[in-house]
Amino acid sequence: TSVHTVPHYYNTPFIIFISVLLHVMTDISQYKVGVITSLEPCGSCKKSSKTLQACKVDVGDEKEITVVTAAPNVRLQSRVVVAPIGSTISKDGEDIQVTKATVGGIISEGMLCDSIMLGWTGGAKGIAVQVPEHFELGAAPPSSKPRMDGGGSKPKEDIGPAAPGLFEKKLTKEEKKKLAEEKRKAKRAAKAAAKEEKDK
Repeated sequence: TSVHTVPHYYNTPFIIFISVLLHVMTDISQYKVGVITSLEPCGSCKKSSKTLQACKVDVGDEKEITVVTAAPNVRLQSRVVVAPIGSTISKDGEDIQVTKATVGGIISEGMLCDSIMLGWTGGAKGIAVQVPEHFELGAAPPSSKPRMDGGGSKPKEDIGPAAPGLFEKKLTKEEKKKLAEEKRKAKRAAKAAAKEEKDK
C-alpha cells in the first residue's frame, strides 16, 4: 500500500493564512448601500470610551433603520455600507449573525461596515467605508474599494481651457530679451503714432 505524504509547504504560515482567509470570507452581497439621514450622540463605548452615534440610515426600504456606531468618520449624507439584521459577519474566524442589539441605550438594527469586513484593501478597522453617490440605495457593495470620484464610470467634466502659459515652453534669456525689446519698440511706436495724431 502506498503512503501519501503531505508536502511540507502545505504547513507553511502562508498556506495556513490562505486557508484561514478562505474560511472567514463573507458573502458581502447580503450587505446594503445606505445613506445617513440623521445623527445623534448617544453616549460612549464602555470598553474604549469612543463616542457613540445613533444614525438613521436609508437603505432603500420603506422604513429607515437605526444603526449605532462608534465610527468617527460618519457624516450626514455619507453613503455607507450596512450589515443589516439577518446578515452575517466574520469575527475572530467565526460567522456571526447580525441581530437587534441595544447599544448606548438605543436599539441598533445593523452595523456599519469597515474595509476589513468587506475584504477591501486599504482603510482601517472601525472606520466606516464610504461609496460614491452613483451606488444605488439598497444595492450590494462593490467587491473592491471604489474611487470616490467615480473611478471613470462617470464622464469627465469639461474644466475649460488651460490657464494661459500653463503648458507653454519656457523662453531662454535671449528670447526673453528679444521679446522685451520688441515690446518696447511697439510701445515707442504707439506713443509716436499718438503724438503724431495729436499734432495734426
